[in-house]
Amino acid sequence: MSQRRFPKLIRRTLRALVWVLLWLVATGCALWAVGAFYYDFPWVGARSTAAILLALAFVAALVFMPGKWFKLGTVAAAFLAIVVWWSTLHPRNDRNWKPEVAQTGWAEVHDDEVVFHNLRKFDYRSETDFTPRWETRTVRLSQLTGLDLAINYWGSPWMAHPIASFQFADSPPVCFSIETRMEVGESYSPIGGFYRRYELTYIAADESDVMRVRTNFRKGEDIYLYRTTASKEQARSMFLDYVKALNAIHENPRWYNAITTNCTTSIRNQRTPAQRSRWDWRMLLNGQADEMLYERGALVTRGLPFAELKQQSLINTIARESNNADDFTSRIRRSMTIPAP
Repeated sequence: MSQRRFPKLIRRTLRALVWVLLWLVATGCALWAVGAFYYDFPWVGARSTAAILLALAFVAALVFMPGKWFKLGTVAAAFLAIVVWWSTLHPRNDRNWKPEVAQTGWAEVHDDEVVFHNLRKFDYRSETDFTPRWETRTVRLSQLTGLDLAINYWGSPWMAHPIASFQFADSPPVCFSIETRMEVGESYSPIGGFYRRYELTYIAADESDVMRVRTNFRKGEDIYLYRTTASKEQARSMFLDYVKALNAIHENPRWYNAITTNCTTSIRNQRTPAQRSRWDWRMLLNGQADEMLYERGALVTRGLPFAELKQQSLINTIARESNNADDFTSRIRRSMTIPAP
């Protein structure tokens, strides 16, 4: 091959790569736009139809529009128009919510006292049969002794749900569970979680509610309960972070997002930038978050290797045996690694 033909071949190859990249980006934009119609189109009954029509419109543009640049420009213009529309969607508090998330909790801080309103303590007979109870509870910051962390698995070992449980010397623990706030008839969609399908909610709850419903009534779910090494001062700081976030969501609803504002990243984001722990991929694949915390010295281990610690921290059996017991909180901590407060 001559020296003159060699640069020409390079230029052709680079042009081809650029076009491949542009078409991949255009395809990704088109797929995202179709998903936005499917999950977020304002008329719920027409979502599937709208998504199909939009997909057909993209295909027609690519087939019938003249010229590569015109095709790409049409896709880009449609994508930008849909992004502009999508950005106008605002979260709300006035939807037909499922009973479990019908109320939003909030709290008043009066020096040492924190008064919770709409703290959830449902009486469950099954996952779907329960008596709703929204309580008012007062706790004292001076009596806050520490922080326990429950890791809830429902299928994949790579994905989990964290529940923070703050311990008090003179009152039951207060749990915080960050969840999707779903409407009646809705179910969770992993793909829908990347769009504006669900609002975010902070649930302040009793352990006999937010933990027991998962261990005793939902099928195929496991909870591992760990004692953290957080000092009283650190626990107090994190507790007030949760209270602040709880009140903010109560006043101004926010969208849930499977990456940026999910049950784990929201915990990190509610802290000031200076207080945030360093980023780790296991904050997204949070089924491995307990191992990350173990490696960082954030869990009480009593010298156990992680695998043994995790095995001893599974509370499902003792939770089922305890069920409606008044001392449910102390019973689920009857192990070497989770001593009662």
